[in-house]
Amino acid sequence: MSNDFNMSMRKFLKQVGVTSQQAIEEALRNADTDGKSYSVKAVVTIEDLGMTHEVTGTLKGD
Repeated sequence: MSNDFNMSMRKFLKQVGVTSQQAIEEALRNADTDGKSYSVKAVVTIEDLGMTHEVTGTLKGD
């Protein structure tokens, strides 16, 4: 892959990571987490390529 592709990929993934973390932290701040666990799912889609990638996990509140 080209350098331009790699740089655009890194920029996109950084933006996804940073903005997702901020949104999740805000949601948890506004909730009564009290040690609860939450299922989480992230979906990345490239419609023009017919590609969808899902990542699932669990987040544990404080």
